[in-house]
Amino acid sequence: MNKLLYSIYALTLFIMMGCFSGKNAHQNSDYKRLVWSDEFNYSGLPDPQKWGYDLGDACDKPCGCGWGNNEAQFYTDKKENARVENGFLIIEARHEKTGTREYSSSRLVTKNKGDWNHGRLEIRAKLPSGRGIWPAIWMLPSDMTYGGWPRSGEIDIMEHVGYAPDSIFGTVHTQRYNGMLGTQKSVGIQMSTIASDFHVYGIDWNTDRIDFLVDGKVFNTFKNRREGVDAWPFDRAFHLLLNVAVGGNWGGKKGVDNAAFPQRMLIDYVRIYQ
Repeated sequence: MNKLLYSIYALTLFIMMGCFSGKNAHQNSDYKRLVWSDEFNYSGLPDPQKWGYDLGDACDKPCGCGWGNNEAQFYTDKKENARVENGFLIIEARHEKTGTREYSSSRLVTKNKGDWNHGRLEIRAKLPSGRGIWPAIWMLPSDMTYGGWPRSGEIDIMEHVGYAPDSIFGTVHTQRYNGMLGTQKSVGIQMSTIASDFHVYGIDWNTDRIDFLVDGKVFNTFKNRREGVDAWPFDRAFHLLLNVAVGGNWGGKKGVDNAAFPQRMLIDYVRIYQ
């Protein structure tokens, strides 16, 4: 994910933890037109017209082995790790040696198949559980216009680490605000039904702000204060990523419980409005 030294993330905690009592999403949101969606009303591999894959362990990429976070999984495009069945996209992390890694999983991306600048994104999902599991619903720029991470930005719609079973996090990374510096703009909230129930995770993103949502309630807001691209690089197209990582600087901070595998993230739908 190119969020290096995520242990800083857990230590510096630009997070306001507490019971979730968010306000409603802004009523002036005009995002009514559905421009992209996948309802997963089919069976087999994810629709290749909408989804691609990041593969391997990233040792051949600039972010470095383990996707920049020392993650322990090897990403595949196998149906055992990513498939659609019974109306859900399933991303499954398994304890099985694959490639150079002890675990296998999948990381789906919409790059060049679904790329958006502003809008409302809604992803209805049920999360995996277990120590060492690190599922994420997030966005990266489709073109690194302002330079490599974190200059061109990152939007983490939802992240969860298994050793904090009742918490999810919404975060923005930019050149000024990022995990390398410990200045990332992040809020965490407590929810007791992360792994047992479906919830709708999303953002409302316009030229002035990014609101982070759970079940239509705002729990984090990042405002555009007109401080330049170092603070707000979010005027370019971004794409969506869905993945379940294992271990890593943040997800594996308290080890990995091998008895917890396999673990699945189930996605009911993905909808993008503009």
